[in-house]
Amino acid sequence: MRVLLKASLNTEKANDLIRSGKLPQLMQETMENIKPEAAYFTLDHGVRTCYLVFDMQDSSQMPPTGEPFFMDLDAELELTPVMNAEDLQKGLSQLR
Repeated sequence: MRVLLKASLNTEKANDLIRSGKLPQLMQETMENIKPEAAYFTLDHGVRTCYLVFDMQDSSQMPPTGEPFFMDLDAELELTPVMNAEDLQKGLSQLR
């Protein structure tokens, strides 16, 4: 299932990781582990936020996906099932 992960990073923790030079490595490891089809980085309500779209094969992937954000970045996470246009068309075709 395609999932949107929204991670809102704790500012103080992210600042410490930036100062220590560790944030780029953590983000690279995260990208390698999750293998998102899309990744966006922005501000949301004044907080550093990343949006990752990836394929979650099984709900058992939730702990290894989320824990690095919790433990390393003190982040708040949201996981939301999402569809692309092709998924939407497939779903709508089943309504007939």
